[in-house]
Amino acid sequence: MKFSVTVGAVGDGRDPRGLAELARAVEDCGWDALFLEDYLVYQGDASQPTYDPWICMAAMAVATERIRIGTTVTPLPRRRPWKVAAEAVALDHLSGGRMVLGVGIGDPGDPFMEGRSPKVLAEMLDEGLELIDRLWSGERVTFTGKHYRLEDVQLTARPVQEPRIPVWVGGNMLVPAVRRRIVRWGGSCAYKGSTDAPQTITPDDVLGLLAEGAHEVKVSGGEPTAFAEAGAAWWGRWIAPMGVEETLAIVRQGPPPL
Repeated sequence: MKFSVTVGAVGDGRDPRGLAELARAVEDCGWDALFLEDYLVYQGDASQPTYDPWICMAAMAVATERIRIGTTVTPLPRRRPWKVAAEAVALDHLSGGRMVLGVGIGDPGDPFMEGRSPKVLAEMLDEGLELIDRLWSGERVTFTGKHYRLEDVQLTARPVQEPRIPVWVGGNMLVPAVRRRIVRWGGSCAYKGSTDAPQTITPDDVLGLLAEGAHEVKVSGGEPTAFAEAGAAWWGRWIAPMGVEETLAIVRQGPPPL
């Protein structure tokens, strides 16, 4: 099992330069990945500056050699899927094949979602993922969906990783559509329960996702050894917005022992 750190690109020391320095510390202290939450305004709180995570990931990629980088998660309906496809390929090349794309529907209450319902956001997520996958192939793409349309478009730059950049699906794993996406795309960074009534993920949850066809499951919290025995590929530590030294103190503890 591998170990990751997740932070938001928000507040003191978490601008692109600061996150490049944090990424170096994460790598030096034996962690396997640094993932970023993807917000324009961090959790709706404008009291601290929020920085674009995609620019930050570019800085992190240049500053490191080994760790994986990525988003957990990008609200895909907030973005144009072809733009995400191109940016992810560029980051995969910049990092030498270390990019992970985590995706979800986003928060329906986010003002940048333009008031779309969860149902519409879910439709956009599914269409967006299909488009990204086809664009990553380097072939010409014609697509007519409910929300997106392309006519004979080709992105010739392809990912470094084969068969493609890993896609991890976020959201509530108790929702059937989320589980369907996890199986379809292979990776899970899903939580359990609603955001206002979260539940604790258990090793049995990991076993269930793997039995249904997931290939790579990331969990957070709980006992790492039990999750490793259940087959989880990743165990993550989320670090809330805080000062630089407090963040580094956590990172310098290194991954938990198995």
